[in-house]
Amino acid sequence: MGDIVARELISLADDEGNSVTVSVLGRHPSWSAGLEAEIVVRTPFVSGRIDLALSTSKLESWATALNRLDIGEDVVWMEWDRGPSVSIQLLGERGCPEVVVEDESGSMVTVRVPLAPPDDWIADHRQRLHQVMNHWVPMLSA
Repeated sequence: MGDIVARELISLADDEGNSVTVSVLGRHPSWSAGLEAEIVVRTPFVSGRIDLALSTSKLESWATALNRLDIGEDVVWMEWDRGPSVSIQLLGERGCPEVVVEDESGSMVTVRVPLAPPDDWIADHRQRLHQVMNHWVPMLSA
């Protein structure tokens, strides 16, 4: 698999121009057990990005979140960590899934992005997670 695939942990987009991505940028420059990453939100109305540090435990908690989504439960990923959190509500306020990116500890800004992902998006994201874990985790120190 290409390196580009191993960089995109989350890529949710629709044909209305709304998207939320979480991309791995590389090993964290000052934390040997972490990865430098970013969350990017793009909509026709608002766009933004925020830095994110990912650990093996955060990647494992994303696997748990995908399992919960697969059985029809809403999730909040990284809720108790310092830094941003990502919520996925399968049936949001507008009758379609919504991704909510919250930066409670930094800018105190919350962005709610309604989008309609493809039917196989959970399986696709399990594959993305698998690729990220295989590519990046062996490079991290415990």
